[in-house]
Amino acid sequence: MRHTPAPMPGLNIGYARVSTDQQDLTVQRDGLQALGVQAERIYVDHGLTGTNRERPGLHQALAACRAGDTLVVTKLDRLARSLPDARAIADELTQREVKLNLGGSVHDPTDPVGRLLFNVLAMVAEFESDLIRMRTREGMKVAKAKGRLRGKQPKLSATQEAHLVKLYRAGEHTVSELEELFPVTRSTIYRAIARAGGRAPNSSAEAIEPAAVGSG
Repeated sequence: MRHTPAPMPGLNIGYARVSTDQQDLTVQRDGLQALGVQAERIYVDHGLTGTNRERPGLHQALAACRAGDTLVVTKLDRLARSLPDARAIADELTQREVKLNLGGSVHDPTDPVGRLLFNVLAMVAEFESDLIRMRTREGMKVAKAKGRLRGKQPKLSATQEAHLVKLYRAGEHTVSELEELFPVTRSTIYRAIARAGGRAPNSSAEAIEPAAVGSG
């Protein structure tokens, strides 16, 4: 009787992303390793938003995946920030027979239920991204109106500055995107980051903004 060897277990392939070159990937790397990804199998992108599909690190991660492997990310918004993009990635994973691990929750895009759950999560990620932008813009409009009534006010209140720094550190927005969300100049953003104890980015070294895809 011929012995058939057991199939080799699939590998965990990790992917991490931050929106600017100055933001740190340590937390994501540690999270991926805690989820079973070996350090040499983690692929990263710096200075690219989740709405941009032209990400070299993501392409490398997907290319490294084989049938039976699992693509691992700490959060869905590190992988995609729009529903169309998430669906395109799910289609590619399905074709490759690759599972997706989102922060410890494994989804099989070849399974109808797994694909449904993945699409729901993608819709939530896109909604959260849109909601953050909407709330920020509304808050800036209110603050601007109050500033006109009260005379000259600081460029950013303590609350606004804390919000700006939080968005920057989260890796969700580039400096140029923060300029659009907050009615301040780039130098004001740099000073806010420096006051919060962060390393202000070098304006000449900031990555070129990618064109937005979808609404995320």
